[in-house]
Amino acid sequence: MQAVATDFGIEKALKELGVKDINEGTSTGSKNFSNGEVIESYSPVDGKLIGKVKTTTKEDYDKVLDAATSAFQTWRTMPAPQRGEIVRQFGDKLREKKEALGKLVSYEMGKSYQEGLGEVQEMIDICDFAVGLSRQLHGLTMHSERPGHRMYEQYHPLGVVGIISAFNFPVAVWAWNTALAWVCGDVCIWKPSEKTPMCGIACQNIAAEVFKANDLPEGISNLIIGDHRVGEMMTKDTRIPLISATGSTRMGKIVAQEVAGRLGKSLLELGGNNAIIVTPDADIKMTVIGAVFGAVGTAGQRCTSTRRLIIHESMYDKVKDAVVAAYNQLKIGNPLDENNHVGPVIDKDAVKMYQDALERVVDEGGKVIVGGEVLSGEGFESGCYVRPAIAEAQPDYKIVQHETFAPVLYLLKYSGDVHNALEIQNGVKQGLSSAIMTNNLREAEAFLSVQGSDCGIANVNIGTSGAEIGGAFGGEKETGGGRESGSDAWKVYMRRQTNTINYTADLPLAQGIKFDL
Repeated sequence: MQAVATDFGIEKALKELGVKDINEGTSTGSKNFSNGEVIESYSPVDGKLIGKVKTTTKEDYDKVLDAATSAFQTWRTMPAPQRGEIVRQFGDKLREKKEALGKLVSYEMGKSYQEGLGEVQEMIDICDFAVGLSRQLHGLTMHSERPGHRMYEQYHPLGVVGIISAFNFPVAVWAWNTALAWVCGDVCIWKPSEKTPMCGIACQNIAAEVFKANDLPEGISNLIIGDHRVGEMMTKDTRIPLISATGSTRMGKIVAQEVAGRLGKSLLELGGNNAIIVTPDADIKMTVIGAVFGAVGTAGQRCTSTRRLIIHESMYDKVKDAVVAAYNQLKIGNPLDENNHVGPVIDKDAVKMYQDALERVVDEGGKVIVGGEVLSGEGFESGCYVRPAIAEAQPDYKIVQHETFAPVLYLLKYSGDVHNALEIQNGVKQGLSSAIMTNNLREAEAFLSVQGSDCGIANVNIGTSGAEIGGAFGGEKETGGGRESGSDAWKVYMRRQTNTINYTADLPLAQGIKFDL
């Protein structure tokens, strides 16, 4: 691995996380091996090489599966509260390494340092949630129609859980899945995005340290590195009963079909085309804060990023002027510099997506009123910095219907009542996050009603971005229908079993059926 000549303590962070001079990516616990081709991770911040990692071959993959299936035999028999204690220790390790891991997330992915720290905090929070959950993996007790019988249900671990995560949240989404899967008694195999492999290696190193200190077997936490070919090994593998996949709708459809073809389970967290409705009763200041952070946070590369601002015609000019004024105050630059609001997009392919979207909106009749530039010069040498854009558009434009994973915000106008705005909001194929800005109780309740938002997340007077781990996270339609993180999302990582116990000397049948011998 080449040295990283940059400020902000990146060298120190890489060393602390054990991702300097890495030659291997595949890992079962603390045992590392890789025999595949080499991929390089370059930072979108300054274009410098972070490191080179060998990818996972089919032979490497089979070693990982053997280790995982073997470890499951031990891990599943450990009482859930004891598994929770291991997760608690993992959370404490994350607290110790929060600053270093937050810096790596910021440097390898490009999000602001504050967002990097926030992502690690999400990992810590889900560990805390999982520790409590380890004493609450409950079933139900039901009354039997047969005398002297007791019925109940319980949950058992599935086995090996496969996790495929995206570049935009290179550590948190893995932790959402892993912390819950671990307390449920599952073992995990993780394929992080090939765009952020160092974040994956860092997390695996932290986990391996905890499992080794507790004298637990290799294979409870596993890492594989590579592109879609490595992901295909997972989706086709009948030894992996659950695949949790986060990414594009296109990718999710492929995963869903492959896993369904072998009657496996999939948890899909896919695209979003999220909107904020701004009614005549909205608080303008709150609207601007929610819309701007939602649109430019993580450089518009969150699945919950605000893509559409649906504004009542009576408020349109006032809201537009306020949002444009806020955009003109944005500071763009190195995300490790906390004076900056916006860092780079992940790579030059994302830059092209940004440019193509703005060209298309103009071709369809819209108008770009802010942004559109790719930034160059000192501090922007990586070629991955763009100025967040605002475009005036119509709801039925094809580009507006499409999710562009870049900082592009479309301003849309509606007339009439909130139901007209809801028709626009729900008129896209994605259904992840939504919000309404209003001080009108009737509008808020209509938004949350059965005739309101069709998204998995519906917020009142907050933006579309920034979900807490206590609630189930996910969406409907082409977002995939999966739920991660809090609430009862843990149930997807377990198999459900109904039990009936007869404590009499007779054997009555259900429904009053007689079968005498």
